Amino acid sequence: MGRILAIDYGRKRVGLAVTDPLKMIATGLETVPSGEIFVYLKEYLSKEPIEAFIVGYPRQMNNEVSESVEFIDPFLSKLKSEFPGIRIVLADERFTSKMAQRAMIDGGMKKKDRRDKAMVDRISAVIILQSYLEYN
Repeated sequence: MGRILAIDYGRKRVGLAVTDPLKMIATGLETVPSGEIFVYLKEYLSKEPIEAFIVGYPRQMNNEVSESVEFIDPFLSKLKSEFPGIRIVLADERFTSKMAQRAMIDGGMKKKDRRDKAMVDRISAVIILQSYLEYN
């Protein structure tokens, strides 16, 4: 069995997080430009076995899908076709960016460092993955 990899997909950047081999702890992995995500994933999976992708899926407060799924659904289709043997789980990503900002503030990051959107995306992926691990 492999690790679990979380994906916080955005039109510009993709935040990634991964579990340890025992699937107990989520750790930020990388932030990759959206256009390079499949190259990155193929390279990463050539080194590490992955048993599941947890993909952040945006929902509104009324639990309906957000407008941004129009960008995520094509990504999901390609993810399924590129990695057919790996399970894909959709995870509610409401408030993950706000939670990531709060974690950076609570962690004592300087205001200048908190403006780094790549860091926010990576922390959001960690939050998505850690929530999945806690739920399961």
